[in-house]
Amino acid sequence: MREEQSPFAEEMDTLAYVLRAQGVPEFPLVELEVISVLPLRNTVLFPGVILPISVARPSSIQLLEHLKAEKTPYLAITAQKDPERDEVLPENVYTVATLAKILRAQPTPEGHITLMIQGRHRIRLTEFVQTEPFLRARYLYAPESLPDETHQKGLLLALRENALKALEHLPESPQEARVLLQNIQGLPFMTNFLANNLPMSLAERQALLEIDDLGERAEKVLAQLQNQLNILEVTEDILNRVRSTLERQQRDYILRQQIKAIQDELGESPEQSDLTRYREAAKNKKWSAEAQQAFEREMARLERIPPFSPEYGVITAYIEWLVELPWATYTKDRFDLEKAKRILDEDHYGMQKVKRRVLEYLSVLKLRQDMKGPILCLQGPPGVGKTSLARSIARALGRKYIRMSLGGLHDEAEIRGHRRTYIGAMPGRILQLLRRAGTSNPVFVLDEIDKIGHDFRGDPAYALLEVLDPEQNSTFQDHYLEVPYDLSRVLFIATANTLETIHPALRDRMEVIELSGYSVPEKLQIARRYLLPRVAADHGLKANQFKVSDSLLLHVIERYTRESGVRQLQRELAGLARWLALQSVEKKKKAQDIILTEEEVEEILGVPRFEKEEYEKDLRPGVGIGLAWTPYGGDVLYVETIAMPGEGKLSLSGQLGEVMKESATLAYHLIRAYRLASPEWFKTHDIHIHIPAGAVPKDGPSAGVVLLAALASLVTGQPIRPYLAMTGEITLRGKILPVGGVKEKLLAALRAGLQIVALPEANRKDVSEIPSELLQGLSLVYFSDISSLLAFAMEGLEARLLEGAVV
Repeated sequence: MREEQSPFAEEMDTLAYVLRAQGVPEFPLVELEVISVLPLRNTVLFPGVILPISVARPSSIQLLEHLKAEKTPYLAITAQKDPERDEVLPENVYTVATLAKILRAQPTPEGHITLMIQGRHRIRLTEFVQTEPFLRARYLYAPESLPDETHQKGLLLALRENALKALEHLPESPQEARVLLQNIQGLPFMTNFLANNLPMSLAERQALLEIDDLGERAEKVLAQLQNQLNILEVTEDILNRVRSTLERQQRDYILRQQIKAIQDELGESPEQSDLTRYREAAKNKKWSAEAQQAFEREMARLERIPPFSPEYGVITAYIEWLVELPWATYTKDRFDLEKAKRILDEDHYGMQKVKRRVLEYLSVLKLRQDMKGPILCLQGPPGVGKTSLARSIARALGRKYIRMSLGGLHDEAEIRGHRRTYIGAMPGRILQLLRRAGTSNPVFVLDEIDKIGHDFRGDPAYALLEVLDPEQNSTFQDHYLEVPYDLSRVLFIATANTLETIHPALRDRMEVIELSGYSVPEKLQIARRYLLPRVAADHGLKANQFKVSDSLLLHVIERYTRESGVRQLQRELAGLARWLALQSVEKKKKAQDIILTEEEVEEILGVPRFEKEEYEKDLRPGVGIGLAWTPYGGDVLYVETIAMPGEGKLSLSGQLGEVMKESATLAYHLIRAYRLASPEWFKTHDIHIHIPAGAVPKDGPSAGVVLLAALASLVTGQPIRPYLAMTGEITLRGKILPVGGVKEKLLAALRAGLQIVALPEANRKDVSEIPSELLQGLSLVYFSDISSLLAFAMEGLEARLLEGAVV
């Protein structure tokens, strides 16, 4: 189509005009009463800027035809608030606009008109006088205030320098743009020119146009320019790094190809040597058919993949795990029962039940060598030697020993491993430790199994269900390996302080062997046989240089430790050994010439931390002695009661738990039911029950009988039999139920100098498992009902019980 020249078009070269510009030219003011308004969808026109636009809207084309008829090139250019709307109303356009002049108009084949317009002045549209078919409005000029000359020069210099820097970061910036920026001398045109060309939203451009202070507008444009410059610098830095990485990868690829060509000529290809090594290792493996198939499948993939492929390393890691695991590799068991028993006795004192169980397993294994390994759980308080006993079992059997700590374990993948789809995936710790041991029948210790955690990553206890099930662990599936692995010959030994926190299904799969705390005689033997030689060796002393008498050991055990195990005892003995080593080094005395006394022990270890438990004689009525179990062994509890005038209230103190409070309430109601005092006495007296050591929490039902006896003694005024302690749970029917921790409680009674202990009849079987030599000096009596117990505890009370009982 032939170019149509409008009658008001000016023939001019845009770039030449800009290069001649010394700021925004002093355009004459146009005096028009009403001006036609052309809304633009996505841009804002600034004064002095020349802008090409395409006019396609029918209303806008009618506007141009009107201007042509009126023979005027001037119109108002404003921005449309919502670019998506075709209908243009006064409320949909901004009122701060630019008076512009049409420099050139040219129709297009599509029926549109391309305009070249130049902004002249800022104006404000004050009143719209026409809305159809296009907008016409009255207007006022909106002059701009200029900063002082010095401020103008500074802003102009900053804008030019930052704009030139931004052009340096653009890959294909035209040379004309650089010349253009260097030749603009006025701050107004530089500001408007950059505001028109910087990447900004329509709202940001309109906000700049509406600023009356040119200095403020220039500063905002400078901030936008600086932000854009920062973005360009970061983009260029990223592109340079990517380009450098790609060039390095290309160079490495070429070098690898050259090295491969040289090695092929010499017959020294490392890939071929790896493949050969894997196949040689696989020949000696006695693995399952599934493992053989997985090996052949991955080897075939490895032969097809180039060495520089990321998949190559993943496959080689998997194959190495396959060939390095001890498939069907077993150590030879030692079937010498005498030697096994001697080793167990050398390392640990007592623990006959555990030792007997190990010897039974060894005997059955000798008769049937394909026997599946048992799943043992050693449960007991800290420091009694559970983990070290497992090590001794491995030594006695002649097997490798591996230990996996489960305390705080949260992720199921620690047991089963990660699938190979994850970056850096590995098998679980079960297979990792078996590879390290190099055998498939080690003694595998699962330490602290009661302290497994669980969170959003899964519950490791559920993963252990398969590991510790003899019916399933012969085909254990690791997520990484994805091939069944036989764990049935592994002797798993779990250790735990308590069974309450172990998942019931997991607890059901294990054979639990309880290890109770050591008695004082047992601690004395352990210290003499094991701890003293070990501590002396650890501190550079010979056996004859570390002399501690039995009485002194007993003093340290009773006055400086209060535990079920012997860890604290070992630490205290280590303190004595350090003191002896210091004396020997300072040459004050030879270590073997020093005979430690209690006074020296107190000087070395400090003031005794615990008072020796002793029976208090001549207890008044209302005081009874109970026995308690703690994680550190047994303890003696004194139950104190007192009556005072009141309204029949019952008060409890001593930081008692809910169960013990219920036992106290139950004992109080039983005493009232037995009518050991008149009903009026209970209505006019308050009773207070207190158990000393108020800072120590206490709970459990086993104090029921002593609470009952103490209340009976208080109400009748008759003291409880001397040197008597008791334990047992009571019921409203007057029955005495069994309790736990019998061994620890009896040992606590012995330490306190008590002579008689009343126990529930149902606990007689528990006493039979305690070595009789530990209970020397202690008389045990058994009761199944509270009537006979109270009659024994307080002589002469039996008749009153028979007379008053209403239960």
